[in-house]
Amino acid sequence: MKVPERSQFAPVTRDDDGPVFDEPWHAQVLALAFDLAERKVFSPAQWSDTLGAKLREASAEGKPDNQQTYYEAALAALEQLVAGEGTITNEILSGRVDAWRRAYLNTPHGKPVELTAATAPDRPA
Repeated sequence: MKVPERSQFAPVTRDDDGPVFDEPWHAQVLALAFDLAERKVFSPAQWSDTLGAKLREASAEGKPDNQQTYYEAALAALEQLVAGEGTITNEILSGRVDAWRRAYLNTPHGKPVELTAATAPDRPA
């Protein structure tokens, strides 16, 4: 499998200093996709195909062609690829989402959100 190029995971917007992200999670979803492709969890072609399908779905649903739609599609593609590879089940993914939600709701404003052993769901064996 060919090692991915960073441009295959590039955000919608760039400026002279590099990528521009509206939200930290936008950068994180692309960084995670790139890292997982480098680790050969899925190929760059699988990423491209799955992201393209998610963007077509969004368009068919009448969602606007903007960064928010792009990053929501990127997150959905990443979740599908990771779940499809058996790396993580939907139950574990849902548990992780719930754990993060509890963590950020219980984190004082301006403080970093962290998962602790007490709030993190079990990992697969």
